[in-house]
Amino acid sequence: MEVSMTLWVLTIVGLAALIAVDFFIGRKPHEVSIKEAGVWTVVWITLAGLFGLGLLVFGGGRPAGEFFAGFITEKSLSVDNLFVFVLIMAKFAVPTQYQQRVLLVGVLIALVLRAVFIAAGAAIITSFSWVFYLFGAFLIWTAWKLIQEARSDEEDEEYEENKLLKAAERKFGVADRYHGTKLWIRQNGKRVMTPMLVVMLAIGTTDVLFALDSIPAIFGLTQDPYIVFTANAFALMGLRQLYFLIGGLLRKLVHLSYGLSIILGFIGVKLVLHALHESGVHVPEISIPVSLGVICAVLVVTTVTSLLASRKQAAAEAAHAGEDTRRSGVDV
Repeated sequence: MEVSMTLWVLTIVGLAALIAVDFFIGRKPHEVSIKEAGVWTVVWITLAGLFGLGLLVFGGGRPAGEFFAGFITEKSLSVDNLFVFVLIMAKFAVPTQYQQRVLLVGVLIALVLRAVFIAAGAAIITSFSWVFYLFGAFLIWTAWKLIQEARSDEEDEEYEENKLLKAAERKFGVADRYHGTKLWIRQNGKRVMTPMLVVMLAIGTTDVLFALDSIPAIFGLTQDPYIVFTANAFALMGLRQLYFLIGGLLRKLVHLSYGLSIILGFIGVKLVLHALHESGVHVPEISIPVSLGVICAVLVVTTVTSLLASRKQAAAEAAHAGEDTRRSGVDV
């Protein structure tokens, strides 16, 4: 799809305006209710849907299909990010009323850094078509790694700070407590970071690590930088509200990693087939409608089986607890 510089500028200005409105509404630190999170989640998904319909009207079916496939894929991968966000919030003991500010700024950092990744990826793909082989192989390997992690049954997960974050803490120092929403304070005559800034950097830089598989995944669905960027932007911008909306349900999505591994593996195979086709090998290519159908089907099946498995496990635990109570009564 041909995208003019004017459209790029208008899109970025429009997204910046939406972010500004979101920031203005949530500028006062407060505990986000389920109702507020639900309303804003619907708003962001509706805006993404309207943008996709706009692409359908002005660009045709293919760009619209690529956007929806990319948006759904990025959204599902971002849900997996929320597991780590929960660990980060617990690690830094972020007060409830400050969590929304942390997520907003952290997501903004991630969005800017992802834009750099997307620009670099688009330039590489334009110059070197063989990079599709690398992207495809990487996604297949990531899919296998996700399966291994899901089968490892690691119950006590902990967030470990990355090297960049540790280096920043050593260089600038960190205050011993939160100071409202302040990012820097003076302590013993020295300017130091507050835990608020540290956790924002942790959210932003951690999301960039997730981009290492999500960016190749969406390039497997479309090579249009405009669609890649907008799909990422809409998926990330609603992530803050999604955190508060389904935070308590995350543990019930026990099969999510399996579903994501299937999606990443599927897109990896699609990339390899596309690379072979570009090399002149006559192989079938997977169309966008098929890709969209597979992605949606995997997510629906994964969600249903996860909820059924969680309900079964909860019933088993309740029965076990009741049996222990009866035994205790007999012993007494």
